[in-house]
Amino acid sequence: MTDFVVVIPARYASVRLPGKPLRKIAGKPMIEHVYRRGMESAASSVVIATDDERIAAVAEGFGAIVCMTGDQHRSGSERIAEVSDLLDWDDEQIVVNLQGDEPTMPARLINQCASLLDDHRADIATLASPIASAADFDNPNVVKVIVDDNGNAIYFSRAAIPFARTDELKNAAIKAAQHHHGIYAYRCDVLRRLVNAEPSPLETAEQLEQLRALSLGLTIRVAQAAERPGAGVDTEDDLAKIARQLA
Repeated sequence: MTDFVVVIPARYASVRLPGKPLRKIAGKPMIEHVYRRGMESAASSVVIATDDERIAAVAEGFGAIVCMTGDQHRSGSERIAEVSDLLDWDDEQIVVNLQGDEPTMPARLINQCASLLDDHRADIATLASPIASAADFDNPNVVKVIVDDNGNAIYFSRAAIPFARTDELKNAAIKAAQHHHGIYAYRCDVLRRLVNAEPSPLETAEQLEQLRALSLGLTIRVAQAAERPGAGVDTEDDLAKIARQLA
């Protein structure tokens, strides 16, 4: 297995669910569940990156390595880039971005994402699954990805893409899209190039950081996840659903 590290970016000021990393799920803060998923993987190191002393104190309390970052970052990748500089990682170091609101991300998918990057020499690697339902296809909290015949991402969107011109074509549209999961792998040189660029208009409109990479012409390799992970946590309803799953 190729050497890789996991970084979990965590911020307190979530728009939809303030204090999200510290919200309790089955008696533990969500960030601890995410950290445990990282520790179950083959990563040589797992780091929680935050600008919030409350998150840092809780994370250190359950034994995590914490890297304090600035509060100016607009995306998880920007925060991880600061970690890579603070910890002096070289350009070839593979980093998996495990988002802090993915408490049920299986460790095998963390490993899969890192291996996918190493096997295909893409700029970025990520995972997706078939769209589970028409409701998910129409849900803006379910990010859709469209890939080309080589498995590289063409576009990511919160919208229902591709557009079905008639009701009869809706099933074909759903089959053409995939449900994107919030996990990425990249080498530090690509990460640094990414964060040194300004957000693109696409990224600003959709609030999806991966669109900056596509705007720069970077290649994002997408593979079908070896298993479907549980949902990320964006709302109170998501929190309750995951709590029932982990109880």
